[in-house]
Amino acid sequence: MDEEHLHDDLRVFKDRNIFQQKLRSFSTVYLLLALSFFLIITLSAVSLSRVSALSSKLNAVRTEEKQNQNVSGRDFLLFPCGPDSREWEYFDGKCYYFSLTRMSWHKAKVQCEEMHSQLAVIDSYAKQNFVMFRTRNERFWIGLTDENSEGEWEWIDGTDYKTTFTFWKEGEPNNSGNNEDCAHLWVSGQWNDVYCTYECYYVCEKPLHH
Repeated sequence: MDEEHLHDDLRVFKDRNIFQQKLRSFSTVYLLLALSFFLIITLSAVSLSRVSALSSKLNAVRTEEKQNQNVSGRDFLLFPCGPDSREWEYFDGKCYYFSLTRMSWHKAKVQCEEMHSQLAVIDSYAKQNFVMFRTRNERFWIGLTDENSEGEWEWIDGTDYKTTFTFWKEGEPNNSGNNEDCAHLWVSGQWNDVYCTYECYYVCEKPLHH
């Protein structure tokens, strides 16, 4: 073999080695790129699954909240004074109880207090209308008395009697027999004074949120 052929063989060998090295380096780069791509895809899939799971949880919580709101809203519409107080009736921010038994004014006062309420204070025509409609043809105690001083009528909660609404029956209060110190709704719904030991129904009232 002559020297020229030897140089040619060496050059081819070198070129082949360089090509193989380059190929190996390219293979490494491609492998790294493939690994990076795989990692990105994997991380994206994990992230998406977590986002999806969180989204599902949020939707579940929102759905539950909506259901609770709907239930509480529905309960309020059906029983504004509370599902455990179905015998109480709602009107204008307060709840009213119309008794089914008769008793004296003082006993009625105590009964209302035991139910965390008081005998009704009728200080407006709107409230009078509401109570009057519910007590038609019967007599019901209200929280009005002049026991402390004859002729000085006082509402049970301190509401100023002299400056607020009244609805006395014509000729009342008349303190008949000098012994009529408690007020009740007459059969017509108008007010009448009568002796406090008289037994009749009674109306209690309490705030909506007690």
